[in-house]
Amino acid sequence: MPDQTAVFAEFCANGLWPGVGQALAAQFAEAGITSPAAVTAQRLRTLPRVTDRRADRLYTSWISAGQTYAVAELLVPLDLPVRWAGRLIEALGDDAAGVLRTDPWRLLALPDATVNQADQLARSVQPEVSREDARRGKALVDWTLARFARDGHTAAPADLVAQALRPFGVEAASAVAAAADAGAVDRVTDPARAGEPDAQDTWLARSVLAAAEDDIALGLLRLQRTATSLAGARAVKRVVGELDAVQAGAVTQVAGAGVSLLTGGPGTGKSRTVSAVVALAQAVSATVALAAPTGRAAKRLEELTGAPATTVHRLLGARRAAGAASAMFEHTADDPVEADLVVVDEASMLDVELAAALIDALSDGTHLLLVGDPAQLPSIGPGRVLGDLLDSGVFPVTELRTLYRQSEGGAIARLATAVRDGELPVIDDPDREVVLVPARGSAEAAHRVAQLVTDSIPRVFGVSGDQVQVVTPVHRGPAGTQALNVALKARLNPPAEAGHAVRGFQKGDRVVATANHPEAEPVGYANGEVGTVVSTGDGVRVAFTGGEAEISGKALNDLLHGWAITVHRAQGSEWEAVVAVVPPEAGSMLSRPLFYTALTRARIHLSVVHAAGPALARAVHEIGTVPRRTRLAALVRHPPVDTGDAVDADGYGDADSDPDEPFDEMEEPPEE
Repeated sequence: MPDQTAVFAEFCANGLWPGVGQALAAQFAEAGITSPAAVTAQRLRTLPRVTDRRADRLYTSWISAGQTYAVAELLVPLDLPVRWAGRLIEALGDDAAGVLRTDPWRLLALPDATVNQADQLARSVQPEVSREDARRGKALVDWTLARFARDGHTAAPADLVAQALRPFGVEAASAVAAAADAGAVDRVTDPARAGEPDAQDTWLARSVLAAAEDDIALGLLRLQRTATSLAGARAVKRVVGELDAVQAGAVTQVAGAGVSLLTGGPGTGKSRTVSAVVALAQAVSATVALAAPTGRAAKRLEELTGAPATTVHRLLGARRAAGAASAMFEHTADDPVEADLVVVDEASMLDVELAAALIDALSDGTHLLLVGDPAQLPSIGPGRVLGDLLDSGVFPVTELRTLYRQSEGGAIARLATAVRDGELPVIDDPDREVVLVPARGSAEAAHRVAQLVTDSIPRVFGVSGDQVQVVTPVHRGPAGTQALNVALKARLNPPAEAGHAVRGFQKGDRVVATANHPEAEPVGYANGEVGTVVSTGDGVRVAFTGGEAEISGKALNDLLHGWAITVHRAQGSEWEAVVAVVPPEAGSMLSRPLFYTALTRARIHLSVVHAAGPALARAVHEIGTVPRRTRLAALVRHPPVDTGDAVDADGYGDADSDPDEPFDEMEEPPEE
């Protein structure tokens, strides 16, 4: 049995007892509360400033935390992070301790757990266990594929998986067989050989990701096949008067095709085109739902179109069930989203699981427009949905290339266009919309960032502090998110002035979410959302773009200070002014999509703090998107099962929807 005093102290110190902060936990020893057996409502009442009512609440919350404590009993004696206890409950369910005793390698469900740590736990709970244990091999196959998934891959060649398993003494064939028999892993076809009659299943994929890509392919082909005309030619003509021919063609495309794609960089008119699509839907009394992956992107979409917009998670009615590792959705195939047209902006951010959930929730005949910029970074989660659909050649695509935004955002748009094409021009903007700030190393870069955020940009451009955002590729180092947030907090919201702190967060702090929490009350929030702490108590209340959310308990672990955030987390959001830091530590991380994504977060001003020397120009010239191993493009071209009528080569599934034929005019309102 573990030393209960040590386990109890670690459990309380890490905030795993709901309602108990560090200050209260420090008073336990004097009251004799040093182990689970010593926890009573009577003893809790003896603590300073603890009323009878609060003591009863604390005792109730202690009882409810019993399953988490049972996991802590396994972790603490092995010097494993006790904060993992809550995450293991989320990943493995309420009986996580029992699951780990039965199969200790389930510890690898946590992405930061190592194989050595799982082996250590196995020897602790089952001293006679062998390295050749089938449970170990099965878990390591799934763990290997999960590591690939964190790099964006949805599948991998079997020989690559075998190579990754070799250092751990795992016999690949039997381990893969065990993982497949358990339903954790699927054997799938090499995407390069999809459609060949003699193709073998020589690749491996986590079952959840294999199913997601299958579902996306079949769902999109279903939407394309079942589409009918959304509007007639006259209705389209009435809403495209201010658009150029390419933009107008995109609107026509949306009206006819069940699935269509609209791409282009900043300043090319994507927003005007989407506004015309919304106007078309309203003109023919078609219901439209607008969504984006983040709250800021949804808010921007709403402002540009004048129609309500929301996050994809909220559109689907996301919630997190007890013991579930990921969100569940109210809207599915059995209860679809009620809309004739669904428009998703920032579609480059869609990973395969969210895209599959969205498409599953769209009923037959719904039109889907995906809007995005493939030059940006791909999704944080696995897959490259937008890129794969573009590569498939199956669905109609409109790419906007003409740069219209010359006065407002002109310099930013021109720089973005050049970088998108692999060029890094000399930055010389007399209007100072784009400013290059050279720095000799990370320390000087950090100093320049503080000057820009706290003085230069607000003073020169009149931009309020909450509309200046720092983005950087790295977490560590003087110019990484961690050090920059410490420095910026000291200047913008010093601890002595900010009042009561909860886990280091105080009123006035800017924070960023690092995980999706659709269950938060009263408003859920998504990974990458940036907000401001408006009050503190047992937890913190944060004002995000979509509303205020109460954050407490384990959810506080998914919150970081957000004056400086990574470029990945900035994706999908825009700010009036952005300071993009390019430190030497970025090294091999630098790429054209990363720098392009960073600079396109700015609306009216961009400062580039450049300390990486020639590495930035080299990355823009030579380094495009790092290839991801995915199957979606091949699955769309060669569906996994019969999908019924073939989709026409032009992407229109129904003769009535052919752009060369007259549209059905019946849905149009009568002429005035």
